[in-house]
Amino acid sequence: MSKKVCVITGAGGILCSSFAKEMAKNGYAVALLDLNEEAAAAVAAEIVAEGGVAKAYKTNVLEKACVEEVHEKVLADLGKCSVLINGAGGNNPRATTDHETFEMGDEARDDIKTFFNLDKSGFEFVFNLNIMGTLLPTQVFAKDMIGEEGCSILNISSMNAFTPLTKIPAYSAAKAGVSNFTQWLAVHFAETGIRVNAIAPGFFVTNQNRALLFNEDGTPTARTGKILRSTPMNRFGEANELLGALRFLTNPAESGFITGVVLPVDGGFSAFSGV
Repeated sequence: MSKKVCVITGAGGILCSSFAKEMAKNGYAVALLDLNEEAAAAVAAEIVAEGGVAKAYKTNVLEKACVEEVHEKVLADLGKCSVLINGAGGNNPRATTDHETFEMGDEARDDIKTFFNLDKSGFEFVFNLNIMGTLLPTQVFAKDMIGEEGCSILNISSMNAFTPLTKIPAYSAAKAGVSNFTQWLAVHFAETGIRVNAIAPGFFVTNQNRALLFNEDGTPTARTGKILRSTPMNRFGEANELLGALRFLTNPAESGFITGVVLPVDGGFSAFSGV
């Protein structure tokens, strides 16, 4: 494969850094975009050390002017984007309730985070990070793909998009939006040849969710017990187990007639009724 360009947002994180390394192995020059430039640069350095082509760019995906500025740098350094992976996203404690379900008196409490006192700015941040953080890079980098062959966009959805999890309403709502937006984009760009799909990971341990899954002493939380009981394979996923879906959906020779799909990679979580 010639050195086509893959742009990845959130590229300094655990999952998206593995995406970046895989795309580099598949012959792409990789632009790693992340607000944490140091994390992205460390991943880029690993790719270069292995003989790949990669460069890190400090990027705030919630500011279109910033994304446009980075786009110009990517064009100059690597060339036009052929594959865009919208990996920036996540949750925030300010948009997380302490109780899984309503308990009497929640409406009057201010000593814990309840549905009624969730921080508006926290909810907006999580929603915008996932929705606007997908919209703005797509608006900027999809222009490179018009009139080109073999181009695609891959969004990162979640199990929350299928069935919302307790405690994280903003993240659940946002990821449902990402799945719907993926389908909308797929239809909108279908006649241009730009394919738009999404991966919906099940439960993977990342820096963002580690505190919800493990106590400070490393023991699993009660929430981890619930997750594993609802995952037929009875374990968390490993980052490399997303790479097959990544390769498939971004390879036009293998998935050239697939667009608008949200593919679960979840150990059976979405198939299990609980009984």
